[in-house]
Amino acid sequence: MYEKEQAKAEVLVGAIPYIRKFRNETVVIKYGGSAMVDSQLKKSVIRDIAMLKYLGINPIVVHGGGKEISALLARMGKESVFVDGLRVTDSETASVAEMVLSGSIGKSLVENLESMGIKACGINGKDGHTMMAKKLVDEKGRDLGFVGEIEKVDVSLIKTLIDADYVPVISPVGVDSYSQTYNINADYAASAIAGALHAEKLVFLTDVEGILKDKNAPSSIISRMNADEAKRLVHEGVIKGGMIPKVECCLDALEKGVQTVHVLDGRLPHSILLEIFTAEGIGTMMLSGGLHE
Repeated sequence: MYEKEQAKAEVLVGAIPYIRKFRNETVVIKYGGSAMVDSQLKKSVIRDIAMLKYLGINPIVVHGGGKEISALLARMGKESVFVDGLRVTDSETASVAEMVLSGSIGKSLVENLESMGIKACGINGKDGHTMMAKKLVDEKGRDLGFVGEIEKVDVSLIKTLIDADYVPVISPVGVDSYSQTYNINADYAASAIAGALHAEKLVFLTDVEGILKDKNAPSSIISRMNADEAKRLVHEGVIKGGMIPKVECCLDALEKGVQTVHVLDGRLPHSILLEIFTAEGIGTMMLSGGLHE
């Protein structure tokens, strides 16, 4: 029994350098994947976020909710249509997406954080014109409906919440100058928000171990890489498929001033704490400079 408690104490002591380094810094967490669906994983993520807050770090949560949106549309008898991973969004779908994201999911996350003694507040990009968007037209010129591309992020409301000791929980819904609502990909929203805040870290919770050299071999995970290496691996076809948009979001955040970006397996309990507060980490960390900085 004593040895077990001593081991816990040693873990805490080992985390001191990281706690000191990241205290008062901002960490943006893109919350999605299985960690949003599995009840035990959800509890783990909420506890990790609460722990960050208790340690003096400023976490910001940007969440997705694609599975929940599709489920509600199916119950309504409406088919979900995707083009290259983006949901084709007509007016009805846009309304459903906002209701699910800002309503049931956002409010549930706030409630869960509050149950841990953490003050939290749910907003979307329309509040305070936090995310101003325009209609997204893809590279092939296809009209995806009310899918938005972020033009500007106003962090005033986010900073106000942080200063008041709240954890902002942000739904990826934007608006244009004509008050038109747009559904925004949560990865791109998290990247834009982290960049606008010049966050210390941006963390993506995914359903993969990290960025892999071989998607069929979890042991091929790249634990650390810089932006130039990431671009090279995309060009060489090592990074491909659905991981390319994720890597593009990582690179975009680094270019906007985020210090490090992390791609983690949200299926692993306490993956956020393991990545931030241990020397080895458990996912992929991407940084803009050299690998040994």
